Amino acid sequence: MASKSDVRLLMNDGNTIPVIGFGTYAPEYVPAADSEKAAKIAIDVGFRHIDGAHLYFNEKEIGRAIQEKIADGTIKRQDLFYTGKLWSTFHVPELIQSHVKQSLQTLQLDYMDLYLIHWPFSLKSGGEFMPVDENGKIIFDTNVDLCAIWEALEQCKDAGLVKSIGVSNFNRRQLELILNKPGLKYKPVCNQVECHPYLNQSKLLKFCKSNDILLAGYSVLGSHRHKDWVDQTSPVLLEDPVLAAIGKQYNKSPAQVALRYQIQRGVIVIAKSYNPERIKENIKVFDFELSSEDMKLIDGINRNLRYVAIPVFADHPQYPFKDEY
Repeated sequence: MASKSDVRLLMNDGNTIPVIGFGTYAPEYVPAADSEKAAKIAIDVGFRHIDGAHLYFNEKEIGRAIQEKIADGTIKRQDLFYTGKLWSTFHVPELIQSHVKQSLQTLQLDYMDLYLIHWPFSLKSGGEFMPVDENGKIIFDTNVDLCAIWEALEQCKDAGLVKSIGVSNFNRRQLELILNKPGLKYKPVCNQVECHPYLNQSKLLKFCKSNDILLAGYSVLGSHRHKDWVDQTSPVLLEDPVLAAIGKQYNKSPAQVALRYQIQRGVIVIAKSYNPERIKENIKVFDFELSSEDMKLIDGINRNLRYVAIPVFADHPQYPFKDEY
């Protein structure tokens, strides 16, 4: 059994992606400086995939962490895989390339390894990340063409600003919109969605595999971090007795079992923690393998439970979670 933490999967454009990534999102009450500390720890313990986004408001700190780890010889740039995301207020095709360049400048990087459309819905463009009207209602933009946005990402790839392009939070119908686009130059290499044993996304995973698109999972350990987005009364994934019982067999934590489950399904996992001990624990998932019986047991605890539903976006016509998958 491989113990290396840089196991990679082949994407449909020929590039490879580490199967486990370090997630850098944190609620607004977490100081941005903590992102920098956590990212440095993650790189030190073996993470080679850093998952970021403009929306996370910590690109500057994550960029500093990466540069420090390059400068001290821990990594070389080519060893590191960085994922960025296009936020919904920047869905103006002719402005996307300049937005990517701005993120690169903030990150102190020459390119991103992967760039995703963060959400399929568009918000009114401007300086605010969540534009609202005088009544506090979010201002949507319903006139934006997802295919035009995709073409702008294709141009970013051709310009060398990003190596690979994909999507996030897209349902099957929205993926098909891109896949069936006339003149499609590059298919999405992946679709990053919420995915964990309580929401195992089996139908979406099957669809993505049939189209040579990788599925990447966020909130892979469940989520109770954001009170505005997550129902605080929802069950805690890592307290599930099935995960605990399986973990005891392998001398592993429920979190490690949940991560290993996804890796064996071919899902890229974005593991998020700002706790140094948990960051170290989350990377130790390559020295054991779950049996087929254990995999079936974990399949059986699926509840189609979505932690990150973000109901404030539910009125948008491109809100992705109204479809079954």
